[in-house]
Amino acid sequence: MRSTNSRARLQKLLPLLLILVLAVTLAGCGQQPAAQPTAAPAAAQPTAAPAAAEPTAAPAAAGEQKVFKLGVDGPFSGPGAKNGEEFKRSFQMAMEAINYTIGNYKIEPVWIDDQSDPAKGTAAYEQAIVQDKIQAGVLNWNSSVAVALMELTAKYKIPHFFGFGATEVVNETFASDPEKYGYWMLKGWASPSKLTISYVDALEDAIAKGAYKPAAKTVALAGEDTDWGRSFLKAIKGQFEAKGWKIVAEEYFPIDQSEFTPLMTKLKEVDPAVLVLSSVVTPVSAAAIKQADQAGLKSLIIADGLGWAGNWYELTGKSSDYVLDQIPQLASDKAKAFAKAYEEKYGDKPSPSAAGLAYDGTNFFIAVANEVIKANNGELTGDLIYKFVKEKIWTGEWTYKDGIIMPEYKYMPDTIPDPVVGAGYYMFPVLQYFGGESKIVFPNDVANQPLQAKP
Repeated sequence: MRSTNSRARLQKLLPLLLILVLAVTLAGCGQQPAAQPTAAPAAAQPTAAPAAAEPTAAPAAAGEQKVFKLGVDGPFSGPGAKNGEEFKRSFQMAMEAINYTIGNYKIEPVWIDDQSDPAKGTAAYEQAIVQDKIQAGVLNWNSSVAVALMELTAKYKIPHFFGFGATEVVNETFASDPEKYGYWMLKGWASPSKLTISYVDALEDAIAKGAYKPAAKTVALAGEDTDWGRSFLKAIKGQFEAKGWKIVAEEYFPIDQSEFTPLMTKLKEVDPAVLVLSSVVTPVSAAAIKQADQAGLKSLIIADGLGWAGNWYELTGKSSDYVLDQIPQLASDKAKAFAKAYEEKYGDKPSPSAAGLAYDGTNFFIAVANEVIKANNGELTGDLIYKFVKEKIWTGEWTYKDGIIMPEYKYMPDTIPDPVVGAGYYMFPVLQYFGGESKIVFPNDVANQPLQAKP
């Protein structure tokens, strides 16, 4: 009976015990939710606290390196591929020296292979703009390509820097609407009319000194059928005629021609004292020179651009002896250091005209980009580059003096898009080749050998 009563009392107390246990349990659990609302703001504190925020912000600032896409135009295949190769190598050397970094921007090159063809070059350049999203462009070799690309840079407002297309057609297009065509900002090669006069002056100087005695002052002209070839021959033709020379032949050939025997046979019949050859493709110039030699042509040859590629003598051999050319020099200590580094890196000698000028053009762009970044709180855009060139470089206020080829690259309102040409600025001496080596023969103040007549 006691057990029965005890069991009955226990049954009556059990609900009370359960309620007590549940109450204790809920009280214990209730402390944590009560604490969580208090803890929630504390959890947000690390974001607000400077010590916690700085480690997150610092990597973002350092790692937030922006990308600037830079189009590099050149004939990386086709007849001018050797020049394009030198462009690419020099561009890479200049960029490697700064780890492809300007300010807080990583420079991403977009290679634009124009193949020395205006139509192909236009297609490749437009693809680089629309698909690859380039923000600016640098370099260019062929004049005809430059003329075609000016329409694209105007259409898309892409500033293009240091194009080598020298033809006066570039200047005429630029002058027709500087606001529109000024996006083809600066030429890296002066117009032929500003440079070719040196050849005529060199010959006249040699005649006056008795070092050169032509039977008659006669000239034959032969050039590639491009904007460059026609501009060059037009300029030098007028300069020869102004000095009393007679033009006895004027011929044009395709940019990639390799067979010149019929032309040289024809020219041999008129026997000009001077033959002027103009081609931007070194193998073409070399082929013409060798075949002129084989045909027995006795003319003193001006082969403008023969030395624009470093392997010119491999292509011509002794046929290039006595040939006149107009090439800048790798003469300064900086230029010699560049040439040595280039040859060690690539196992090939650089041409001053292609590799050397491309190196200067790339470093010129780097210097301008740094100035733009400095003046615009670290920002670099195509519009800001265009603005800097227009306000600072076209006015002559800012010039580039750290090149390896020219002492100073300066542009003025009356020269743009050409550089200032003359002593101390942009100038090519006249050279004469002997055994694969060049000797400066004009101007006299820098000459290391007199001009010699071909025997």
